[in-house]
Amino acid sequence: MPKLDLSRLPWRTGSGYPGKLAAEVGGRSVQPLGDPGGLSQFGVNIVRLEPGAMSSLRHYHMEQDEFVMVTEGTCTLIDDQGAHEMLPGDCAAFPAGDANGHHLVNRSDAPAAFLVVGTRTETDTAFYSDMDMKVTVTGRTFDFTRKDGSPLTADG
Repeated sequence: MPKLDLSRLPWRTGSGYPGKLAAEVGGRSVQPLGDPGGLSQFGVNIVRLEPGAMSSLRHYHMEQDEFVMVTEGTCTLIDDQGAHEMLPGDCAAFPAGDANGHHLVNRSDAPAAFLVVGTRTETDTAFYSDMDMKVTVTGRTFDFTRKDGSPLTADG
């Protein structure tokens, strides 16, 4: 099994969220590990959150499982049951189709990071718990709409 040299793998910033919603995840960086490792059945990423940053808008997937493990600092998991502090080694799992909207937020004054592993499917639908938005994924195409399928406004 080839060892990945994390010092040589680039970090990505930015977001695929439409309009002004992209700014909601400022302070988040993602280091893909699955693609450089040649994985095709599931994705693996390290996500780094600066103080005050969040991993994503609160969401859940219909076709894809997600698993997270905090590796550095303190993250707060926000889901339908409330806020849960997570320290290095703490894990959470989100089965496909479970309508428990979730995301991680760094409420501390130091950087935090977590490993995320997720199923790769050709299609997926995700819903956003705190707003009237869904995303339909086909391959690498993301189509953001309202939950009923109607178009979003220019600012999301």
